[in-house]
Amino acid sequence: MTAKEYLSQARTLDMRIKSKLQQIESLNDLATSCTTVYSDMPRNPNRGGSKVERAVLKIIEVEDSLKRDVEDLVELKKEIMQTIHSVSDVELQTLLEKRYLCFLSWEKIAVDMHYSIQHIFRMHDQALSKVSAIMRVNESE
Repeated sequence: MTAKEYLSQARTLDMRIKSKLQQIESLNDLATSCTTVYSDMPRNPNRGGSKVERAVLKIIEVEDSLKRDVEDLVELKKEIMQTIHSVSDVELQTLLEKRYLCFLSWEKIAVDMHYSIQHIFRMHDQALSKVSAIMRVNESE
């Protein structure tokens, strides 16, 4: 795994968490909008649960999965933060934190750090080289 792939794992997990939050919101909307339909036709006795019941069960399932993902994200961010703090240059640490832990755009990072975007790209290359070296050292241990 490259340094960039390693650092990008948090963003991927964060996007998955946001997707699950949207799923929960959609399922909550579905559960609260379910209404009873009255009919004089006989009901199918083999039909399982109501729409509301199925929606609530799905919400619980997605929420449990979400909790696990949030716990994983916290652990992953702690691990990535530890790796970033192993980089000796504080400016490079700041750049890596803004990009891979705060998920800021390159433009926003350049503005925040008062550098041109080209300089930010050069700093990023340096930072990734240092993270790669740290990862190699950690693998050999």
